[in-house]
Amino acid sequence: MAPIPGSGLAKGLAVTLRTMTKKTVTAQYPEVQPELPPRTRGVIGLFEENCTVCMLCARECPDWCIYIDSHKETTPAAAPGGRERSRNVLDRFAIDFSLCMYCGICIEVCPFDALFWSPEFEYAETDIHELTHERDKLREWMWTVPAPPALDPGAEEPKEIAAARKAAEKLAAQQEQQEQGEEA
Repeated sequence: MAPIPGSGLAKGLAVTLRTMTKKTVTAQYPEVQPELPPRTRGVIGLFEENCTVCMLCARECPDWCIYIDSHKETTPAAAPGGRERSRNVLDRFAIDFSLCMYCGICIEVCPFDALFWSPEFEYAETDIHELTHERDKLREWMWTVPAPPALDPGAEEPKEIAAARKAAEKLAAQQEQQEQGEEA
């Protein structure tokens, strides 16, 4: 059956009339900030104190957009007769957000929780070279990272916390026994 001439125009006008009667929903973006979901992937923040320069994030990054430089520093022995210790010191930690595809692999593989997602998304630049954020800028983003969500009330206590609590209770019981022994 052949379509009736002008039926497409009538359908288009019907859609136009339907949308004309609805209230518009325009986000006044610069003046009103959008309500973002709590787990929004905006920019990566660096908690530098936790970084041990293990280089896992840079090795696992599929885009190779993480640049890390470090040097070894030796510390003197803590006790006489002890040996010197060496540790890596972070010199440079940079992420090139013009290359980053926001996959989150670097955050997942970090064994020391030094990288976090921040919901901040307003870091546009006019020059592409300014999208390489050094550790100072990444540290600034860290303070915008939201707190982790609360645990479910019915969830099991994490094994680490349960083990630490049991050890603390055992130590407290031993100290209490020693105090009772000294009083007697």
